[in-house]
Amino acid sequence: MKQHSIPLEADQVQVTDPLFGSYVRLVGEKLIPYQWEALNDRIPGTEPSHCIDNFRVAAGQMQGGHRGAIFQDTDLYKWLEAVAFCIQNGTGRQYIPIADEVIELIGQAQCEDGYLNTYITIEHPENRWKNLAEGHELYGCGHLIEAAVAYYKATGKRNLLDIAQKFADLVVQVFGPGEGRCQGYPGHQEIELALVKLYRVTGKKAYLELADSFIRRRGARPNYLVEEMKGRHGHNIFPEFYEYDEKYAQTHEPPLQQSTAEGHAVRAVYMYSAMADLALEEGDDEMRSACVRLYNNIVGRRMYITGGIGSSGKLERFTADYDLPNDRMYCESCASVGLMMFSQRMATLTGEADYYDTVERALCNTVLAGISKDGDRYFYVNPLEVWPDNCLPSTSMSHVKPVRQPWFACACCPPNIARTLASLAQYLYAADEDSLYVNQLISSTANVEIGGTAVHADLQADYLHSGLIRLAVQSARPVTVRLRLPDYLKVDGITVDGKPVTPAVEHGYTVFALPGDAVIEVKASAPARFVAAHRRVRASTGRVALMKGPFVYCLEQTDNGEDLPALSVSPDAVIQELPPLSDLPGALPVLEVDGRRLTQTTGNDDALYDAPHFASEPTRLRAVPYALWCNRTPGEMQVWINAAR
Repeated sequence: MKQHSIPLEADQVQVTDPLFGSYVRLVGEKLIPYQWEALNDRIPGTEPSHCIDNFRVAAGQMQGGHRGAIFQDTDLYKWLEAVAFCIQNGTGRQYIPIADEVIELIGQAQCEDGYLNTYITIEHPENRWKNLAEGHELYGCGHLIEAAVAYYKATGKRNLLDIAQKFADLVVQVFGPGEGRCQGYPGHQEIELALVKLYRVTGKKAYLELADSFIRRRGARPNYLVEEMKGRHGHNIFPEFYEYDEKYAQTHEPPLQQSTAEGHAVRAVYMYSAMADLALEEGDDEMRSACVRLYNNIVGRRMYITGGIGSSGKLERFTADYDLPNDRMYCESCASVGLMMFSQRMATLTGEADYYDTVERALCNTVLAGISKDGDRYFYVNPLEVWPDNCLPSTSMSHVKPVRQPWFACACCPPNIARTLASLAQYLYAADEDSLYVNQLISSTANVEIGGTAVHADLQADYLHSGLIRLAVQSARPVTVRLRLPDYLKVDGITVDGKPVTPAVEHGYTVFALPGDAVIEVKASAPARFVAAHRRVRASTGRVALMKGPFVYCLEQTDNGEDLPALSVSPDAVIQELPPLSDLPGALPVLEVDGRRLTQTTGNDDALYDAPHFASEPTRLRAVPYALWCNRTPGEMQVWINAAR
């Protein structure tokens, strides 16, 4: 039976792309030290994290109570995971001493039986596992496990892995399958996918079985989390949980029976990622089918053009099919990271290249937009339309920030973006027993052993400029290369060692059976284009967006003046591609197109309402990549443009 492909590790890939290479380096050079300062409350003018101090209190090194969010421990765990990937990819070995020091602190904060949660340990040691709906204890364990696995792979050191295993073993004792165990499950899913990772590293099947049981218990009747909350009689940690419903945490029905993505977007895609992993490990066709249904619902009806998910600003959740407002949505950066994780696992599970289209969409737009070009400012919420004047506190728009923030009281997104960019290798390449899979057209080099033979690949993907994609492969034996060529490419010819070929396409991959060393060249372009949304997407009806390749473009006030909704463009207009702006990273082209500006709508311009009198004038619209917006003068921003008909 043919094996599934395995994503490459961070030490097997070097990213040379001018855009993504700069961001990968930025993680090691700027994000890691900046976020370390934030975790230690040393960034002036920001809300304190209290993260490191909480561990010190729990470890008995200082006096005090727990401060900050109850899940604040996970900020440190994700930071450590990002450090591990930087060590592995060669940009962060200087952080090993500080990482080892903080790992020792984590170990000192761990209870003798393995339990580790600074909030519970400091404030409510008697309340272990009594508030699974809100407590985030299992969520925290999951992020600890992920950090531990990454650090072990990067350094070979077992300290953090031993801490994580000790905690995981306790969780197995409390929640594992069998009589006499707690029948609860995580309020915030995450540990399920982490347990699969721990199983793959240790071979301990109890971890896999626990992940599986957490999924299968969910949605059973009576609803464990709902009954637990009833017992607290409204005494909730989070005030917004007064509006808690079963769909919020995906407990409205068993996950294997669900067909629509519901509830909190991050929780949902973390759970779906675990389900895809379990379907692969266990050969579970029913779980696989559920994953396919849920994925199709997301990308077909509930995903933004930028790869953002979670359209409600309240409770950060999915709503209804085609409900995709542009100015007040949520689209948390973590949700797009989770969508990348889920989509990558679906590609591994099914062998279908198309799932990497969604990885690419989220990565090239929402995930990248979540971080400034200098690495010290972040978006938590990622709207497609911003009018700074109405982003007011104590209103329905208070969650939308017109500029990136230096940190957050709930800072899950910054270290999540850091660990994603630092581990970019896993989204670029994969390999099985006879093939190298090239999943993203991002310039890079890869080294991997396939069928016992060392294979080196050098990808130069300049399709946005020169139109040439060149993949040089070195191998002492025959090797198969499976190259994903997205639909937005206009392919004008393919050669191997200079000779024209017409390769087969299997499962969305263009397949090359190479005799050994060879050079594949694809002459292709990615013309800038207009895109429209489905007619049922009410917020974007009668509007168009600009794209080039996988990149969504937007209008900014600094290029187009204020009142962006007054602009319109014909979908038949000629799009001109201009050289990149020197003050934006990545050498992505600027797009310009002729449009019109509405200058008058009523007969009396001083009246709020009056008889219609429309007038407009020609103007030139300039668009930049959405991923890079708000890196210059702040102001209005808009993705969808009125279509002139």
